[in-house]
Amino acid sequence: MRSQIEGSRAVAEAVALCRPQVIPAYPISPQTHIVEALSERVASGALHPCVFINAESEFGAMSLAIGACATGGRSYTATASQGLLFMAEALYNAAGLGLPIVMTVANRAIGAPINIWNDHSDAMSQRDSGWVQLYAESNQEAVDLHVLAFRLAEELSLPVMVCMDGFVLTHAVEPVDLPDQAGVDAFLPPFRPRQVLDPVAPVSIGAMVGPEAFTEVRYLAHVRQLEVLDRLPDLAGELAALTGRRISAVTPYRCDDADTVVVALGSVLGTLKDTVDELRDEGLPVGVVGVTAFRPFPVRAVAAALAGARRVVVLERALAAGVGGIVTADVRAARPGVACRTVVAGLGGRPVTRASLRAMLLDAVADRLEPLTFLDLNREVVDRELARAAATRRSGPAAENILHDLAGGGR
Repeated sequence: MRSQIEGSRAVAEAVALCRPQVIPAYPISPQTHIVEALSERVASGALHPCVFINAESEFGAMSLAIGACATGGRSYTATASQGLLFMAEALYNAAGLGLPIVMTVANRAIGAPINIWNDHSDAMSQRDSGWVQLYAESNQEAVDLHVLAFRLAEELSLPVMVCMDGFVLTHAVEPVDLPDQAGVDAFLPPFRPRQVLDPVAPVSIGAMVGPEAFTEVRYLAHVRQLEVLDRLPDLAGELAALTGRRISAVTPYRCDDADTVVVALGSVLGTLKDTVDELRDEGLPVGVVGVTAFRPFPVRAVAAALAGARRVVVLERALAAGVGGIVTADVRAARPGVACRTVVAGLGGRPVTRASLRAMLLDAVADRLEPLTFLDLNREVVDRELARAAATRRSGPAAENILHDLAGGGR
């Protein structure tokens, strides 16, 4: 059914169609509308049988999800930013125990300084936690990814994180096609856990493992992650039969004859495609590769998509301070020997415009891009703060100084 609906509400509808049995949650912007909508459904009886638990923290929410899933309940939660960091210890436990929890991450910047707007620094900080990470380009894709996530998680007994850009997607109202309950039921069978805690037949999970076995356990976790790439195409095909839309780990756009290709994740792909179309009309051979499955990283698919490229630009929505790009390292591993540049863009919700992307792509085509570029960086305020810090040890907090400079107050 096609509806004009807010992204968060659409995701809540999709999750409800998957019949979760336990939803522990703690509110944090910009994911709150998702769990609010689900709590309303549980309270009204529209989502039954399901228990909604108001957790005392994000750590508590994930701990409750672990307990519920380990006892055989289909479990779901959502978080963002500092909330995801608060869950960090429990995230590793969920993955290490092989529990198929599904979680929405409404991507938001990590402080300090405090920032509630969108970038990918939260999910990227947990990229090695053992969770599958799927990134949505649009609200429609976010809906489809959640239905796929439950099936993928439960078939492989792995937790899955569906990442959607905070505010840019979560609070955008646009047409979304929601599948019907019968179709989702046909695609997603009742939860049959591989392992379950049962007082009738008590066992321990999460036991202490010493040096004699820990490497083997971690190796098996790696193998199970790689199984995602093998299973994803078949499951995506089944879902496409239901929705008419196909999800791929990697989606090339106008790459067949492109000698300069941009790799990116999330909602910025829409703006990138528009910019590429504009440059194509002017005769420039440029293309885009969208990565949906970031963990496990689809090395072969990325390599194939970039096979004809002479230049690769990785547009990053997060920053590894002291290094630069995060996704770049994986892209370079997929296409060694190809000139690869990192462009950090949209940190803390700064708009990534077609004008800025156009200028960046023209620089890339002309081989003028530095190995690391910060899109739309205000060099004047940066230089002023560097000079201030060099002049006196008591230069004050950089964030507040820059805000004063931008407001014309200075310090």
